[in-house]
Amino acid sequence: MNNAQITIREKKLGLLIRDARVAERRSIKECADAIGVKPGVFRAYEEGRRSPSLPELEALVYFLKLPISQFWGNETMSDAPSPMEAADIARLIALRQRMIGALLRQERTRANMSIRQVSLTTGISQSRLKSYELGERPVSVPELESILAVLGSRIETFFDQSGPVGEWMNSQRAMQKFLELPEDVQNFVCQPVNRPYLELAMKLSSMSREKLRSVAEGLLDITL
Repeated sequence: MNNAQITIREKKLGLLIRDARVAERRSIKECADAIGVKPGVFRAYEEGRRSPSLPELEALVYFLKLPISQFWGNETMSDAPSPMEAADIARLIALRQRMIGALLRQERTRANMSIRQVSLTTGISQSRLKSYELGERPVSVPELESILAVLGSRIETFFDQSGPVGEWMNSQRAMQKFLELPEDVQNFVCQPVNRPYLELAMKLSSMSREKLRSVAEGLLDITL
């Protein structure tokens, strides 16, 4: 992703951020306070003049109760907001930024690329890349996508998994997968009387291939 593509992505991301805020009838100040930035900075995000870091974007979807896929698509989906305290958001973003820096360094090492090589390919200065890896400054989502494209990685691997935002996003993904199941399967899962069958299926899914083969052979011996 070159500089022109990054600029286009910034504009598109800004439109999606504004869409999400308007859909939830939230003010710029409310959203800015929720992710720990000034209203002017958040306005710049919406106008595509600047872009949020991934931790800030994660905090925003948590505040607006949206699936993070909203910012890689065209649909707005939301429900009642339940924001964390501002101080908790600030600490979470700071921690996530350091984690993302460490992950970036890990991915660059895995790809066997120097900071200079990444800089030449992305157009991002070496000093800026170093500060990103050290977690000293936030990396905007378009720049993160550009770096990861060079390293052969996907941004989904950088999403929060174990924190409060990550747990919420995982539950949203699980719910989405459930809703994608055929209606008769959903009905089966929701019936309490079918719980023993589901528990049995879970136990079977954790067995090795050899163990499953042994169980199957045992059942054949009984039924024959």
